[in-house]
Amino acid sequence: MRRATRKRWARRILAAVAGLATLAVVSAFLYLRASLPMVDGEIVVRGIDSGATIERDEDGVVTIRSDNRRDAAFATGFAHGQDRFFQMDLMRRQAAGELAALIGPAALRVDRRARLHRFRSRARATLKVLDDDARGLVDSYAEGVNAGVRSLRIKPFEYALLAADPEPWRAEDAVLVVYTMFLELNDERAEIDLQRGYAQRALPADVFAWLYPEGTSWDAPLIGRARAPTPPPAADRYSVRQLTERAEPARERGKDPLAGSNNWAVAGSLTQSGRALVSNDMHLGLNVPNIFYRARIVVDTGAAVDVSGVTLPGTPFVVAGSNGRIAWGYTNSYGDWSDAVLLRSGARAGNYVTPEGDREFRVYRESIAVKGAEPESLDVRETVWGPVLEGAAYPDGDIAVSWTAHDVDAVNLNLIGLETAANVSEALDVANTMGIPPQNFVVGDAAGNIGWTIAGRIPVRSGYDPTIPADWSKQHGWTGWLAPADYPRIVNPPDGRLWTANARVADAEALAAIGDGGYDLGARARQIRDGLFAKQQFRPDDMLAIQYDDRALFLARWRDLLLDVVDAEIAATEQGLADYRRLVADWLPRAAAESVGYRLVRAFRLEVQAQVFYGLTGPIRATYGPDVDLRMSNQFEAVLWALITERPQHLLPGAYADWDELLLDAVRANVRYFNANFEGPLERRTWGERNTARIRHPLSRVVPGLGRWLDMPATPLNGDLDMPKAQSPNFGASERFAVAPGDEANGIMHMPTGQSGHPLSAFYRRGHTAWEEGRPSPFLPGLTRHRLALKTEP
Repeated sequence: MRRATRKRWARRILAAVAGLATLAVVSAFLYLRASLPMVDGEIVVRGIDSGATIERDEDGVVTIRSDNRRDAAFATGFAHGQDRFFQMDLMRRQAAGELAALIGPAALRVDRRARLHRFRSRARATLKVLDDDARGLVDSYAEGVNAGVRSLRIKPFEYALLAADPEPWRAEDAVLVVYTMFLELNDERAEIDLQRGYAQRALPADVFAWLYPEGTSWDAPLIGRARAPTPPPAADRYSVRQLTERAEPARERGKDPLAGSNNWAVAGSLTQSGRALVSNDMHLGLNVPNIFYRARIVVDTGAAVDVSGVTLPGTPFVVAGSNGRIAWGYTNSYGDWSDAVLLRSGARAGNYVTPEGDREFRVYRESIAVKGAEPESLDVRETVWGPVLEGAAYPDGDIAVSWTAHDVDAVNLNLIGLETAANVSEALDVANTMGIPPQNFVVGDAAGNIGWTIAGRIPVRSGYDPTIPADWSKQHGWTGWLAPADYPRIVNPPDGRLWTANARVADAEALAAIGDGGYDLGARARQIRDGLFAKQQFRPDDMLAIQYDDRALFLARWRDLLLDVVDAEIAATEQGLADYRRLVADWLPRAAAESVGYRLVRAFRLEVQAQVFYGLTGPIRATYGPDVDLRMSNQFEAVLWALITERPQHLLPGAYADWDELLLDAVRANVRYFNANFEGPLERRTWGERNTARIRHPLSRVVPGLGRWLDMPATPLNGDLDMPKAQSPNFGASERFAVAPGDEANGIMHMPTGQSGHPLSAFYRRGHTAWEEGRPSPFLPGLTRHRLALKTEP
């Protein structure tokens, strides 16, 4: 073949390939468009009684209107099914341990972990005990979800990519979605108890109590006071000078962010309108789409409802928001809602000891479907207290987990009572009966009253230490459930302010009831409290300013310490130390994206913390081996700061001659880390370089090239732990609002990502930039731009 002919054929082949590629892109685009939801017009649906409408504003925020609550639940399900079905599907599968059936073997580890709790079976049992009204709502909601999915011209695009079909939504799936939140917010395997248990077994009692304190001077509880530091143990009680090994460098790694929130309320005496003002920003993992979905639900007859806020797709009601008479929000309580139970072997094989005598384990065989592979079987042994942690090699024997989520009444629909609650008192009564992961519940009403309590069930404990594994063979650890009348409460505190932020909120009897499930250091709560006391009058934008507060108050003393450690004389000896000191001295005292000094101070503290904790826990590793799973208390800052200020030689790891050497070595370790892992001078190591948003769609993690279309922008973000604006690359405020009940029109609402889960929808990213930048957005939906009427069959 002549050269000219070969070139001509090559051009034809390339043109054909380009044409095929273009055709593929066009086909994919047309497919995506075909799966967009219908948002205008009317549609006849099965399962609705008298009809409903779904209105959407320019951001896609929905208003549901109906003349009865069941039809409103149907319409809510319809909107969720249109916009968020794949997200809902993942949530129910996560709780039920059924992800591998959709995704394949890669999800087996997650499924095995979830199957321990047999949540599919528990969800079915829960449905059986719901009253008729509650069951009617979840049934109507499920019918609405399926109608919403059927209304799409083709199945949601995610299922096309996975070569799968969506399975129908069932009433029990709403319960599973709530179980997902239990998994997100609770210690479902009592791992904290086990980790503390190793320390408790290896250390003298006073040393253990010192290393794992109940609180610190940072605390800002609603009930009680901050904790004074406990003096370190004397040299004749405990010494770590014999330890000569050093910890692995921290490399800017510290504790994972707690899935939690901020919320607070101010009384009407502190607002111009005389109405209470409630603020909430629930901190959770951030994905595309967001976990919440904004909605207003209006029921015009009967027990009239007009409630606005955020819904949880998969469930039929507003989770947090305002009904015109009350406004409410939550933070995760981090109370002790799961316990590790030491099992004693019975007289016969396969038995264990209970206070009523020997019992035989109940064994359930769980079959896990796996896409593209054979099903996998998993045996779950259960006791009267809960399932057995197979493979948890605790020194004293097998461990069972007793967890509030396992009870048949752990989930209910009592939250719906908040839709019609008229005042703080009624709202607190509802909260104390709700079946949700136990939360700090803060509420305010239109008359100016405010209140706090725990929402969710609280177990009554007796006769054991709930912070470590305990033997229940002679006496059951949980003896029932706390009566709603006995829940801790605060109503109208004299100063007119309430606040919670995942830290210790109580003391004495209230703390004993709630317990310690790993609650947070109090620095964030204290910064919120102090911000509330810095003003005497509040508007919604004042609340937003506190939500967005990224001042580095917690790290200020660490910055001063670092400058003392690397003084001018020492800095002059090494260029790396000189650069480090100069940038810290010139720091911007905020977790601002452009701040270099903030990042360097933070890295210094984490390096010191890693070395000190490793040294203090050396005797535990000597007892149980180097791989023992140890927990650093969230209150460890009290121990750490006392040591580096008092500097007892016997508690200094033996790898260092003195405390100055440890502190200076921490700086040098960070200089080496930054030089080895990043390009350019230290001046370029901004906080935003590390704290860059990674808010991603689940499929972009597994399908190359999709991130450009599905993920949110990789924007450098302000904020960090231990301050109100808790923010990391894929964790932060899943919503922010500030609202006075009855004055919702002047309230503020933010939400990351957008309403829709469809990348071609105009609502896919709408509002995300305002969330990033902290710009006020309206609490209520705006003017109606789209209206879809759901009509009953003739």
